[in-house]
Amino acid sequence: MPEPSPTPQRRGRPFRIGAALVVLLAVAGYLTVQYLTGGTGPGCEVVSADRGGASYEFTPEQAVNAATIAAVGSGRGMPERAVTIALATALQESGLRNIEHGDRDSLGLFQQRPSQGWGTPKEIMEPAYAAGVFYTHLTEIHDYQRLPLTVAAQRVQRSGFPEAYAKHEQDAALLSAALTGRAAATLTCQGRPAVATATGPDAVRAALVRDFGRDAVEETGAEVGGGRGGRGASPTPTAPPADPGTHGRTVTLPVRPGTGAAKGQSAPQRGWQLAQWAVANASALHIERVAYAGREWTAGVTEGQWRATDAKNADSGTDGGTGGGARGTGWVQITTSR
Repeated sequence: MPEPSPTPQRRGRPFRIGAALVVLLAVAGYLTVQYLTGGTGPGCEVVSADRGGASYEFTPEQAVNAATIAAVGSGRGMPERAVTIALATALQESGLRNIEHGDRDSLGLFQQRPSQGWGTPKEIMEPAYAAGVFYTHLTEIHDYQRLPLTVAAQRVQRSGFPEAYAKHEQDAALLSAALTGRAAATLTCQGRPAVATATGPDAVRAALVRDFGRDAVEETGAEVGGGRGGRGASPTPTAPPADPGTHGRTVTLPVRPGTGAAKGQSAPQRGWQLAQWAVANASALHIERVAYAGREWTAGVTEGQWRATDAKNADSGTDGGTGGGARGTGWVQITTSR
């Protein structure tokens, strides 16, 4: 007699096993690509200044957008409270992602509508523009700093969910403290490089201008590879040398109190703002090292933490930061991987 044919259950088992293997391989491949490219998963973290409190994890994409929002605010002389309101609003409206869709014609980080006079679609999709126009509207609200965050945000946004912004206040406050420079060495990223982006010192300088304005690279006398900066740079003490092997890949930013548009900042606060802005942009700009105030961040180091150095890039101040020389001048050094 012929052998009985396999039952449907037995025939289906190899198929199910094969399908499961295909799914597992696809997931593994996806996670590998995400890891190598900076991905969409958490790669950055900001913690409270006392290191014992709250923390917030976010992605490299969100880090770049948050840093832009904070830099634009500082460039306009906005207080930290305004930056917190802006960040909480963007967290609610877009998850700090520059999205090309939304309710009706809403676009971008703040879901601004071209039809309501916020700008052209192209303008709104430019994060620095979107942040700037948000701050313009915020300053029109009387006494906004004394209002509850969700009330101030709602008066700008006119959202259908007026209480929604409040739930993001704690995370936004952590981000704004770090990205305005008030909280030193509290923002870290793993620094996995993104793909298809412009890299090198020129890209870093262009991004600084995009977010802070030309003050960041002209009035500070920004230097590349340890050499003197562009025309018209203010005289500064000799900058610390870049590490051996990084000549031509290191942007050195002299830091002084009240430089450029950020006239309310101390030198340490300005320095930490620039330093943590660089870490937030590490994946996008292929930044491998940031040094300031006797500490350094290095891409790929476990958890991307700030570590103590021999302070060769800092003056002998005791304020955590730097800025202790006779003229209160320190430096932020940003080294790219190529």
